[in-house]
Amino acid sequence: MAEKSVVDKAKKIFENYLARQGSRKTPERFSVIDELYALPQDEHIDVEGLFLLMRNKGYSISRATIYNTLDLLVECGLAVKHQFKDKVALYEQALTYKHHDHHVCNQCRKIREFSDERLNLIKEAMGREFQSAITSHSLVLYGDCKIPDCENLRII
Repeated sequence: MAEKSVVDKAKKIFENYLARQGSRKTPERFSVIDELYALPQDEHIDVEGLFLLMRNKGYSISRATIYNTLDLLVECGLAVKHQFKDKVALYEQALTYKHHDHHVCNQCRKIREFSDERLNLIKEAMGREFQSAITSHSLVLYGDCKIPDCENLRII
């Protein structure tokens, strides 16, 4: 869960972005920020999950509004969109985003985040080899769960 100051900053950035785009500043759009940034920082959520979460909290909001708002949040750098293998698009908050990569279990579908400085060494080496200034990368590792009595396997 993001601190109130982070949420306030996200809302200000979004408000300025909407103004530059000539888009409407609706309470529903800002409620999506509230709920996305209320999630644990390492949590990823899809549109349907966010829709159900918001409906259960009493919001009156459509899936289309959530889709469109998340697209706008990605465009202005307040959300990151991921597409893992055969899963629907998942989103996470981005204002305090520190680059990380992902491991996705093929069986239980749990997503784990990780960072490893050795990847920067590989990125630098590939940049030299390709004579390119590598500015970003994305790495997703897929594997099969070997955790005894994995709680996520039971809920599938």
